[in-house]
Amino acid sequence: MSNPATPAAPEASRGAEAFWSWLDIVTFALLAVPSLLVAALLVHVVFLLLPLRHDIRTPELLAAQFLGYAFWFLSLYFLLKLKYRRPFWLSLGWRPPSVSPLVYLLAGPLLAIGVGVLGVLLQTPDINSPLKELLSDRTSLILVGIFAATLGPLCEELAFRGFLLPLLIRSFGVAPGILLSALPFGLLHGPEYAWSWRHILLVTVAGAAFGWVRYRSRSTAAAVYLHAGYNITFFIGFLSQGRQFFN
Repeated sequence: MSNPATPAAPEASRGAEAFWSWLDIVTFALLAVPSLLVAALLVHVVFLLLPLRHDIRTPELLAAQFLGYAFWFLSLYFLLKLKYRRPFWLSLGWRPPSVSPLVYLLAGPLLAIGVGVLGVLLQTPDINSPLKELLSDRTSLILVGIFAATLGPLCEELAFRGFLLPLLIRSFGVAPGILLSALPFGLLHGPEYAWSWRHILLVTVAGAAFGWVRYRSRSTAAAVYLHAGYNITFFIGFLSQGRQFFN
């Protein structure tokens, strides 16, 4: 019999912080669609009533996504609070990383370069994705840029690396858990890239990197900073190909 006073190994302690169940994961996943649909309906009604330009879809789409995320994570908040009586942020691994957040932000461009090189090796095609069609004006570019650097990384990391990853590591081990959490993350971005398998693979690789940082640092915040730096790098690269928006 093992000595209960013996401290757990670092790998075990990192994977054992998930106190929730697979039923909780499934419930949270199923609530995503109604949360986004209700938010989209509410935002659409508001935008119809407001004297706004209706030829630019981006503000309405981003507002609906913002509200949808709010509804979705509110359900997770109540799940953790009411069922387990645990704090929301700390339960999802939101703690200051052991090194400066700037380190992770600056690592984002390095990851983006690595993913870009892999994309070249895979001969990833330049496709006319729905995302490119959405970024057709200056207002859309600014709004999407802000979203990609802030709310996008925060919500995606809380869901995939804060909530899903710890349970996967507890159930299957570190390496399988990181890879399994990256797969749905890649598929989530499929519609943005017209379901190009090369693009989905590249996003999955990035998701695995976010997961590895989350595991090694034990901080979902660290993964958010890395994700934000990664997104900002690609957004700047996109702008460098479309300077006409700022002429």
